[in-house]
Amino acid sequence: MRGTKGQSLVEFALVVPILLLLLIGVAELGRAWMAQNVVTGAAREAVRIAAVNSLSTTTDNTWAGRAQAIMTSANLTGPAPQLVDGGQWVSVTVTCDFTPAVAGFIPGLDGPIALTSTTTMRKEY
Repeated sequence: MRGTKGQSLVEFALVVPILLLLLIGVAELGRAWMAQNVVTGAAREAVRIAAVNSLSTTTDNTWAGRAQAIMTSANLTGPAPQLVDGGQWVSVTVTCDFTPAVAGFIPGLDGPIALTSTTTMRKEY
């Protein structure tokens, strides 16, 4: 038992970086999941507006404004939503750039990650 005075300190120093990496990774995964849910919700609301009002890209952009408002409320940025009018169907694609808060700290999380959601609904006449 003479040589074990600093053993727990050394073990703690070896385990803490791994524990912190796991903790931060779980937090970032939660943020990314939340962002994906916001993107999906924005696509759903935008396509619902377009389907109910039988909108197209040339007549009215209330669907795009709604999607952008949802994205802005969650502090997410990205390109403008895209609407595809397929006759009886309408489809909206919303994309955002998710930047991890610890970019560079965790290997593989260097830059923005593109999160995309596409929702399709039948037009209501």
